[in-house]
Amino acid sequence: MSKVATPVRAALKPESKLLTQVKDGLGALDGSHKAYFDGSIRASFADSLNLDEAVRHGHDTENRWDYLLGHAPTRLVLAVEPHTANTHEIKNLIKKRAAALNQLREHLRDGARVTKWLWVASGKVDFAATEKARLRLDQAGIEFVGTRVMAKHLPTTTTTASGSGTANAGTGPSKKKTAKARKK
Repeated sequence: MSKVATPVRAALKPESKLLTQVKDGLGALDGSHKAYFDGSIRASFADSLNLDEAVRHGHDTENRWDYLLGHAPTRLVLAVEPHTANTHEIKNLIKKRAAALNQLREHLRDGARVTKWLWVASGKVDFAATEKARLRLDQAGIEFVGTRVMAKHLPTTTTTASGSGTANAGTGPSKKKTAKARKK
């Protein structure tokens, strides 16, 4: 009987050097970073990868996203970045996501992707939740969740056979149309 691969492990190519660094549950998170997850959802993560550490060699001077997490109930992969929550950091987070997509390109299986990109405040929130700031994050596919990742931030559906959720590595659904529709 073969063991079913956990979400992050299943998303990675068998030859990926990142596979050996995937940990069970939230094991790849720095100890203090586990506090950014509501206690009621911590057990819902099957596996995790400290992406920052895993891709550091060869990408020392590049931006790097912190974590990939495998959400067991939906079998989807999420990216989480604990980071200073200042409005001027939006540009930096967008750069980190773009760099992570590039860094993951050689490691993800065809059709595998990061479903959600979450930014959690690593301290005091000094974030102007203006329409412009939200629009920039929406267009980049990043969701600012405040000081803690809660159940409401997690995906509730799984990948379907119709192709929903199977786009290329981390492109995610574009919220650009939604933002434009709000302006009309």
